Amino acid sequence: MWHGDQLDLDAYLSRLGYEGERVPALETLRALQRAHVLSVRWDNLDSFLYRSVSLELADLEEKLIRRGRGGYCYEHVTLYAAALERLGFRFTAVSGRVQLGAEKILPATHAMLLVDLGGRRWLSDVGFGISPLAPIELVDGNEVTIEGRPFLLRRTEITPGADGWALHQPDGHGGWMVRHNFTENPQYPVDYALGNHFIATSGHSPFNRRPFLQRIRADRTDQLDGLIWTTTAADSTEPEPDEQRTVEPHELPKLLSDTFGVELSSQEAELLVERTREGSAQPS
Repeated sequence: MWHGDQLDLDAYLSRLGYEGERVPALETLRALQRAHVLSVRWDNLDSFLYRSVSLELADLEEKLIRRGRGGYCYEHVTLYAAALERLGFRFTAVSGRVQLGAEKILPATHAMLLVDLGGRRWLSDVGFGISPLAPIELVDGNEVTIEGRPFLLRRTEITPGADGWALHQPDGHGGWMVRHNFTENPQYPVDYALGNHFIATSGHSPFNRRPFLQRIRADRTDQLDGLIWTTTAADSTEPEPDEQRTVEPHELPKLLSDTFGVELSSQEAELLVERTREGSAQPS
């Protein structure tokens, strides 16, 4: 279903720097998730620059593996699912609703996998940007701290009449807030194609209006939202970042290369500067 038989698995694992066992086991899953999150960036650049994002496996291999670029959740999870399928894992793709303090019902446009291993199920979420560095077991009330970053998973009502799960993160005030929630309703490549089209093209999508990038490291996270660059320590539970800077549009290509590890072609760099300059000139 996810075209794992067509994946250049050696190239993918080389991109991740993964040299471990190629068996469908929990330790393999943990190592793959950590390596993927740390190695493959989160960015919305194709959506912002072109309003077009391909989920064809060959295109994802060229972009995320060979060109060393990043992508957003649908791209990450489509590539990751192909790798897990090739390695023999059993999993279900699902869609979630990102909340982060929002009180209204938002569209289910976040892609994740639920992986089955020996009668236990694990949330493997590699496409959030600031994604967990390890899978989280699907157990109600499961509270874990993964390399300094706390998470809480709860079984709850997602929308009226629909039960599911909510992944929480610290709210900065000693409590928890919902990062995203999801049901266990299976999703397929065609479902992700629909959500991907909305994110890339809709005027209601936040991810085609301004550049947005995230790079997670073991000790910190860098994020670029428009022209605001923030850095936050991994173990921070404060609502504000540790550092925040405003950059100019012409500084973006070098920032992306030096800090986010995203190399653009000269044409992409020029278009990024132009589009961001145009966007920043619009009245707020």
